[in-house]
Amino acid sequence: MSLVDTDWLENNIDKVKIIDCSWHMPQTQRDGFEEYCKEHIPNAIFFDLDKNSKLDTDLPHMLTDSKSWEQIMSDMGIENSDHIVIYDYSDVISSCRCWYNLIYYGHDPKLVHILNGGLKKWKKENKATTSEKVITKSSKYSCKENKNLVKNKKQIDHNIDTKEFYVVDARSIERFTGKVAEPRKGLRSGSIKNSYCLPFSELINDDHTFINKDKLREKFESFKFDNKKNIVFSCGSGVTASVLALAYSLINVKYMPTIYDGSWAEYGKN
Repeated sequence: MSLVDTDWLENNIDKVKIIDCSWHMPQTQRDGFEEYCKEHIPNAIFFDLDKNSKLDTDLPHMLTDSKSWEQIMSDMGIENSDHIVIYDYSDVISSCRCWYNLIYYGHDPKLVHILNGGLKKWKKENKATTSEKVITKSSKYSCKENKNLVKNKKQIDHNIDTKEFYVVDARSIERFTGKVAEPRKGLRSGSIKNSYCLPFSELINDDHTFINKDKLREKFESFKFDNKKNIVFSCGSGVTASVLALAYSLINVKYMPTIYDGSWAEYGKN
């Protein structure tokens, strides 16, 4: 049950912790926190994807250390036993990155959900929103990293020869093939050798919901992957890779999301 619909959340709004993880690409000139302050789902706590990542690096959205994550969750009032619903108001479905982070740091995957359609669908259905500040009571969160759910550049390079897992890139075909320049400065165009491309946008409907499971299955089965090998997802900076990981988990319930954290922001450095 990685996805919940808007009616389900409306009916269970007081039984779950709600996280707003709205994040926007820099070129959009939109500020997720500013938008949250003006309007959010009642009881939603804001999760700042930039601030809640590793700060002593020039790479965006890298996983932080476990101690920092425990402090972030504790400050938000999140407890290990909480049922959590994450949403966003972003074109890149940034809620999936928070979903991945929670699972990586050991939150029970059965307790972590994405609001299908996010705030866009919620507002379209005229469901309640508020600008009221949410007061949280700090908790004492503990985490245990699932280090097998993340890959680094050395492992990605090694895999080019060993082919132990598949790498699937969530960027557009144009970026993957190097036909257009990367939006981030200092990055060459192109992709990781032997990787595959599945643009995350192909998995999302106009109302920001995920396409149905049959269509998802068609997308992934078109690669004719060996089921014995794992799939590792990549993208520009680790956000939309998580969208693919969430999508794949919908058709393979045994799959645990595995991300190349540095993604092209690291691999594509000149």
